[in-house]
Amino acid sequence: MNKKKNGVDSGMSSGRRHFMVSAGLAMAFPGLAGATAVATPAGGGRENLELWYEKPAGAWVEALPVGNGRLGAMCFGRVAQERIQLNEDTLFAGGPYDSNNPRALEALPAIRKLVDQGEFDAAAKMISSSMMATPLQQMPYGTAGDLLLDFQGLAGADNYRRSLELDSAIATTRFTDGKSRHLREVFASAPDQVLVIRLSVQGGTLDFDLGYRHPANAQYGDTDYGGRGKAAASPGVAWDYREPPRAGQPPSTLSVRADGGDALLIDGRNIAWAGIPAALRYAVRVKVVGDGAITPRGDRIEVRGARAVTLLVAAATSYVNYADVSGDPLRTVRAQTEAAAAKTFARLRDGHLAAHRKLFRRLSLRIGANAAAARPTNERIAAVEQRPDAALAALYVQYGRYLLMSSSRPGSQPANLQGLWNEGNNPPWGSKYTININTQMNYWPVESANLGECVEPLVRMVEDLAVTGAVTARKGYGARGWMAHHNTDLWRATAPIDGPKWGMWPCGGAWLCQALWEHYEYHPDQAWLRRIYPLLKGAALFFVDALVEDPQGRGLVTSPSISPENAHHHGVAICAGPAMDRQIVRDLFGWTLKAHALLGDGDDAFAATLRATRARLAADRIGAQGQLQEWLEDWDAGAPEQRHRHVSHLYAVYPSGQINVRDTPELIAAAKVTLDTRGDKSTGWATAWRLALWTRMGEGERAYSILQGLLGPECTYPNMFDSHPPFQIDGNFGGAAAILEMLVQSWGGEIHILAALPKAWPEGSLRGVRAKGGVELDLDWAGGRMKRLRLRGEPHDKVQVRYRDRLIQVVLDRKGTGTVA
Repeated sequence: MNKKKNGVDSGMSSGRRHFMVSAGLAMAFPGLAGATAVATPAGGGRENLELWYEKPAGAWVEALPVGNGRLGAMCFGRVAQERIQLNEDTLFAGGPYDSNNPRALEALPAIRKLVDQGEFDAAAKMISSSMMATPLQQMPYGTAGDLLLDFQGLAGADNYRRSLELDSAIATTRFTDGKSRHLREVFASAPDQVLVIRLSVQGGTLDFDLGYRHPANAQYGDTDYGGRGKAAASPGVAWDYREPPRAGQPPSTLSVRADGGDALLIDGRNIAWAGIPAALRYAVRVKVVGDGAITPRGDRIEVRGARAVTLLVAAATSYVNYADVSGDPLRTVRAQTEAAAAKTFARLRDGHLAAHRKLFRRLSLRIGANAAAARPTNERIAAVEQRPDAALAALYVQYGRYLLMSSSRPGSQPANLQGLWNEGNNPPWGSKYTININTQMNYWPVESANLGECVEPLVRMVEDLAVTGAVTARKGYGARGWMAHHNTDLWRATAPIDGPKWGMWPCGGAWLCQALWEHYEYHPDQAWLRRIYPLLKGAALFFVDALVEDPQGRGLVTSPSISPENAHHHGVAICAGPAMDRQIVRDLFGWTLKAHALLGDGDDAFAATLRATRARLAADRIGAQGQLQEWLEDWDAGAPEQRHRHVSHLYAVYPSGQINVRDTPELIAAAKVTLDTRGDKSTGWATAWRLALWTRMGEGERAYSILQGLLGPECTYPNMFDSHPPFQIDGNFGGAAAILEMLVQSWGGEIHILAALPKAWPEGSLRGVRAKGGVELDLDWAGGRMKRLRLRGEPHDKVQVRYRDRLIQVVLDRKGTGTVA
């Protein structure tokens, strides 16, 4: 590889953003042809697009993430021993399996009878013995191990700075050691499908050993999921977080060896789990390109006397799809690293930047001034509740967009519970797909934040679930169509897991369909509609068959079910027809009927059945305390967890919009009573949902107060990852979506401008936000009032804009633009 200059990108700065989306990208993903260029935020301030720190990362939640959708890494920025922790998005445990309980269908009538009789505990016991999945757990997502770079002869580190620049998606570490100036750059290239690690020095040489640490030998003692980490507790080791020596023997299935004279090859297997045998092979290959002496020595590579070295890292598994594990990961990683090595570092970097900025530069946001950016990001997070920092909220939005792009790209797996980044083989909740809120929340900002392509992995997962979920529908409920319960994994398992209190919920698949329908609403496209219609129809067919009559005559309900993860009496969650189920099914039937009409599907009998069934769904109810009832019965006041993290029955407010301030003011008032009872602070993702709810209801000051807590150290780690605790990425995505909603909302056939603008944000600018109907907006505001609004869409479209209770109809001109001043 040719030696190139060591400085960071000298091209277009993040403050000068002029970019045209390629026609090829729009053709590859239907419905995005209307995406347009994004200009610099107006108003005299540069957008804040950098996370930066004055010390290396101690705890994992201080490290900085990079990812290309499929391949990810956490960069610690350590001086004497750098740690690059790797992830590949198909490296789950186990292999293809069928977890459906063969006793489920036979037991279902008796369970429903017990529910009708109010014998909920007995119903739960029968569900445990007859309906729960075998095994009771799904397969967890694992790490691909650590690269450890042990540097020789570094005496210290002055002028230290590590950063993640969102506009370039490059994690950078800079420091001086005597007269030597060191620069380290890390990025995950989408076009080349490799992780690129560039090490360079001026005034000295690079002397280091490259090694690999398997997860079984990793030491996790430096991870403090409370968010403080060893770094805060041990300032004396601020510059040298050298990992403990590698202890023990690697697993017998692992091989770490030289692969030629300049590459390290790791060849291993995934792990077995809960009785499901390991079925995946995985491989990691590191190709070393540089101007020094590169020498393999056993399971390590030595580099001596270099001034610039590029490490090209590829990772892959044998996963082809949820039923096929016949891939060849060794061939894949060899081909990817060799192809990347044929390019100069400059070409690799330029290709990465172009692919990243194609998506990232569509939207820009500035709120207020940006003076706080002069302080390290961890200090801003620690102080935000005492020192308001409007620019931190804007950075949070862009960081959410960055994380979504990095963990969900066309061709990758969907963003999981931790997006893409996980350092263990048994992560919290398996780091899989929890589809009773968390996976859905991952995709809340995808459309408004102008990242429509990033939903593609989710639609492919739903297409898989429509196959595996059809087996569960038939074996578990004797129903047509398809369904999924509250979790799934790489193998697309759909049976109920964990236990009745958590898993006996039949609406996970139906809720996933919302993201598919919303993509159509934001990017109207017949090809997309034809793709998703069978998924909508299949999900609706399941409920046509599975709904039952409420014995008290209140309508059609799901049974058995739960209101996700919440008990209505001590230890009792099983019920019939919780509010969230009714709301989701009502939406699902509505989307399916709209798609049926738009496509001209000739199955009129199906449409008639769906309309009649939808009309018989039990209605939302207001309880004795004035609250929106979570269950058909008025149990809310006696429920054991009055401040429960889930607010499932408020799905109809957000993300749905069935209940809204314009059309259903009485139900909105009841929703506010519920939220007052639940409280404003909760776990990270649950705080983000509360933020979104108050925002959708137009309560800007209440939303702002909640946002300050979300941005603060209780809910945000030093690297800006969301803190449940521990880390769950859904809070990042839910928070980003809600902040955008404070400025622009799109529901009820209208675009709502500054509907929840707090007084703390009197001025700012937003470019490239999307709204339903294929509309894109640029917005400036000052003095707390809209200053200028520019719309782009289809020529001659009529757009309904609501601002301060005034409805304005904007007719776009022949170029598809319109302005409101």
